[in-house]
Amino acid sequence: MSRRANGEGSVYETKQGRWVGATYADTNTGGRKRVVVYGRTRAEARKKLGDLQKEFDAGVRVSVENWTVQAYLEHWLDTVVKPNRAPKTYQGYELVVRLHLGPLIGNKKLRALTVRDVRLMCQHLAAKGMQRRGVQFAHAVLRAGLQNAMRDELLTRNVAKLVQIPAPEYVVGHGLNPDEAKKLLEAAKSERLHALYVVALYLGLRRGELLGLQWQHVDLEAESLQVVQSLQRVGGQLQLKAPKTRKSRRTVPLPSPVVEALKAHKLAQGKERLAAGPDWHDSDMVFASKVGTPMEPDNLRRSWYRVRTVLPEPLPRFHDLRHTCVTLLLTEGVAPHIVQEIVGHSAIDVTMTIYAHTSLDEKRKALQLLGERLA
Repeated sequence: MSRRANGEGSVYETKQGRWVGATYADTNTGGRKRVVVYGRTRAEARKKLGDLQKEFDAGVRVSVENWTVQAYLEHWLDTVVKPNRAPKTYQGYELVVRLHLGPLIGNKKLRALTVRDVRLMCQHLAAKGMQRRGVQFAHAVLRAGLQNAMRDELLTRNVAKLVQIPAPEYVVGHGLNPDEAKKLLEAAKSERLHALYVVALYLGLRRGELLGLQWQHVDLEAESLQVVQSLQRVGGQLQLKAPKTRKSRRTVPLPSPVVEALKAHKLAQGKERLAAGPDWHDSDMVFASKVGTPMEPDNLRRSWYRVRTVLPEPLPRFHDLRHTCVTLLLTEGVAPHIVQEIVGHSAIDVTMTIYAHTSLDEKRKALQLLGERLA
């Protein structure tokens, strides 16, 4: 027999009759490590060894750690996600890994994870009653983790990318028509947060953006405000965090009703400051508690539940005020890309696909115009 080339590996039979393929490969820390595969026959062991060597030739490095899926995902969360992503994102990813991915595929060896394993995991989650959006999110977390393993040169392919997940069905909220919006604003006049509802309806700010707004970012003379942060509950504490996407960070001009509402709100807040005296906390929040601290979302929820009772069933969610702003702007003929800039959508298809539904009356009006044009 000719002498084996360096790195070609060897195949031999153990005393127990099991065939072994062995070779040396570069590790992810720069060293060398002996790697073995097993087979019931010489041909099976040689094939596995050949497949392994193809991966090494493609640039895969052997991990010094013998990673399971669970161990690697935890490593990825701690070293990549936590330092580089928003705390809310880390919490969501960690929850998925701990509650769903770990129990189902966590004990699998990272390099041995197959497309079938991922497909069965998704089917199991759906069979347990998880909504389609939840299955998609769990799959997305796994896909992101495995993609990082490829960047770490531990895998040559991302098996999660080969599993197709049905797209979730987005439920468009119950937006308000102009008469309902006016009725809501009238009912909100008795609330100390009246200005918040005005800003929400006119500008479409998210709840966290509203509660994270500070006076330093509001210019009532220039009639504009900057959205630069959001108030979020992270680890049981309220924290100001940067917007999730680049598009969320924006400057928005203020129409006259918003300017008037904010001026009245600032005056009322000054009276609250005087009443609180030394108990006042100067957080500079526009929509603060009665002692100046950042507002608890539950306090806003209680106010919202009172205000929305003037509207017909089904009662809208607070987020539907944002949806209302988008829909009314589009109905008025505002260009979609301008609406996107106002409300801070990450992409134009979010504006058009998820939010911009039309009513039967609007469809009838559009077809009537077409009929008049063609008549």
